[in-house]
Amino acid sequence: MSVIKELQARSGSVCELCGITDDLGVYEVPPVAKEGSDKCLLLCSTCSEQLGNPEKVNINHWRCLNDSMWSEVPAVQVMVWRMLNRLKAEGWPQDLLDMLYLDEDTMAWAQATGEGESDEDKVVHKDSNGVTLQAGDSVVLIKDLNVKGGGFTAKRGTHVRNISLVYDNAEQIEGRVSGQMIVILTQFVKKS
Repeated sequence: MSVIKELQARSGSVCELCGITDDLGVYEVPPVAKEGSDKCLLLCSTCSEQLGNPEKVNINHWRCLNDSMWSEVPAVQVMVWRMLNRLKAEGWPQDLLDMLYLDEDTMAWAQATGEGESDEDKVVHKDSNGVTLQAGDSVVLIKDLNVKGGGFTAKRGTHVRNISLVYDNAEQIEGRVSGQMIVILTQFVKKS
């Protein structure tokens, strides 16, 4: 069975967020790791367009989330949570967010795009010069570092490519030095 047929059967051929029956299409809920109807929604063109273009959002259109938030479909719950977070400054979406319950896996999926985090809640990694670091960047060590448990010293000037960020600690990154993955303090690196 095709994805669209599965979604039509699951939703009763209505938009899974607002209930409209016209101009329906498949919407993949990001991030998409694998294909399948469980990672997609059947949405009307209005919902789909407004999800993709925040400046076109009609706040009153999204009052439909009051009903769709009770869906048992995880993809629907994820998009309801994300949209309510985008609109929470309006007041009524915050009330709905307070009532909405997502299990641990669904909440992780909902937060995977960074939706719902305010700027002060986000962990920002900065090098010794205050330059923001991103996952995949290359850095250079600015000091000799003794690697605990590694039995070697990472020398000043060593290039570390394709770093990973420690998601809950802005002062730490991970990178491969001398064939070993190590944790490096951001104060001892500069972006290259």
